[in-house]
Amino acid sequence: MQSSRARTAGGNAHHSATLKRRSPKIRASRQKAWRILGDIASMPRWAPGVSRVTVTSDSRRGVGAVRSVTFEDGRAIEEHVVSWSAGSSFTYVATDGLPLRAYVATITIDSNERDGTITITWQSYMNSVKMPEVEFARLLDDMGRFYEGSLANLAEMLRGRK
Repeated sequence: MQSSRARTAGGNAHHSATLKRRSPKIRASRQKAWRILGDIASMPRWAPGVSRVTVTSDSRRGVGAVRSVTFEDGRAIEEHVVSWSAGSSFTYVATDGLPLRAYVATITIDSNERDGTITITWQSYMNSVKMPEVEFARLLDDMGRFYEGSLANLAEMLRGRK
């Protein structure tokens, strides 16, 4: 994780960071992983604490797809797909529901043809809305644990254990 802090003219601190987590190597095909990840409504199956995903756009796939992710505690986040590479990655932005000025994330599937494994990477950039540094650090820790738990669940699903 990389983190930086910038000050506005008024002296209020804004914080930004990139967060990156990788799954362990998983003996599975890219196509099998994409069947799960390419369905933007699949999160309740593999993301801890996600109770429901509602697709609010006409399409469930590709640039322009929109989802509302609802967590067990009732919080909801609206996310828009802004980049799509079928079979390998997509990028989305959160437009509502986070205490952030900016949140952009990419989920990528990399395959190793030599050993028949894949690695899934979830990377994001976040920028705060004038929150205290300790609160931003707590948010980053929570997001890191969420990514790690989600990637571990995906690995188990792809290994056929879930």
